[in-house]
Formats: sequence, structure tokens, C-alpha cells
Amino acid sequence: MNRRKVYVVADGIATRMRAVTKHLDEKARSIFADLGYTVTDSGGEYLAERKWRSVHVTPAEEFDEAPDSGEYRCFVAWSDDVPDLERRLEAADPDYEWAIMGVDEDGDYEVACHRNAA
Repeated sequence: MNRRKVYVVADGIATRMRAVTKHLDEKARSIFADLGYTVTDSGGEYLAERKWRSVHVTPAEEFDEAPDSGEYRCFVAWSDDVPDLERRLEAADPDYEWAIMGVDEDGDYEVACHRNAA
């Protein structure tokens, strides 16, 4: 099934919606579980734990603002949304290490960018 973009206009603002086979948050959870992390739902995001590392995983489909806590964070976004999310995170300049994982509909992914805390 191909992903298609649908634009909905409300109050003069075009919003992009997608028809997908699996929600972004399910893909994020699945990716981290496949990488050997124990994944726990934490109210809109996940805590992925493995050995000594705990990573807050935030599906960024409806990302409004950067969370203000966490030592390690991974934002999971659709591949074509990565550049916009990266710009928004850089502007927010959060005080933690973060990465963005770009995911396509087939579940293929790559770490698109990574920033160390200042």
C-alpha cells in the first residue's frame, strides 16, 4: 500500500494527513523492541531501556514543542517530516541529547540526525 498525502484545510490552514498501514507510535515501539530494548508506554511516548541506557522515545507525528526533560531522547518521524522537525528542535535547543529517526511506511528507518547536549 502506498502512502498518500491528503491536505485538509481548516481555518485557512492546510494540514497534511496520511493514509498509512500502521501508526507512527506503533512503528516506533516495534523498532526499539526489535533492537532489544524493553519498551514501556509512558503516556504519549515510550521509555526504551536496555542495559544502562534509558531513551525517551517520542513519536513526533503531532509534535508541538520539545519536552523539557530527559537525558536521551529519540524523536520518531515520517522520513519526509525529518527536516522540519530537525529545524524545530534546533530552534528549541533542548538541554539533552536527541536524535531523530526517520521512518517510512514499510518500517525501514534511519537515524537522520543526532545532537549532543551542549
